[in-house]
Amino acid sequence: MKPNIHPDYEQVAFHDTSIDKYFIVGSTIKSDRTVEIDGVTYPYVPIDVSSESHPFYTGKQKITASDGRVAQFNRRFKNLASKK
Repeated sequence: MKPNIHPDYEQVAFHDTSIDKYFIVGSTIKSDRTVEIDGVTYPYVPIDVSSESHPFYTGKQKITASDGRVAQFNRRFKNLASKK
């Protein structure tokens, strides 16, 4: 590998602010802020949504029922076929 071209890889504390939970993940992201968790100081990165708070991953996502394009076409033009 070429020297001095790869970013520094380190453990970073990501903070999901919507549920106030911290995740310690290896990353190359840079941050000027730090936070101490369990006696260890990590670079701190706040985030709005994570897998712990996103509706898709928590099972709270609302699914709206929508017909396909063929069903919409048939509903829109069903009267034209019966007017012969």
